[in-house]
Amino acid sequence: MATVTHVFSIDYVAKLLDEDPELLQAIVSNDDNLTYGSIISVYTGPEEAITSLTHDGMEELEQMLAHARRSTEEWNDFLRAFVDDENLISRVKAKSLR
Repeated sequence: MATVTHVFSIDYVAKLLDEDPELLQAIVSNDDNLTYGSIISVYTGPEEAITSLTHDGMEELEQMLAHARRSTEEWNDFLRAFVDDENLISRVKAKSLR
């Protein structure tokens, strides 16, 4: 693995990938969902941190989402597996219909 020299905030990744930031946060909240070292916590204060991704982590997340969207059934299964918030699931599904 190459040395990490920069990371991308979840909000920025969401903009780049045109995804809901809360969906991405739900996926990366379990660090087992991406390769070890792809998810970075950036501490901004004693008890404050933001989640960021390495370039490899961003690409892995993008591939994961593309794979999940191959069919409606796979997308629904993916959302149920990674997201506990029904309102977020509804919002993400509504956006996909546009």
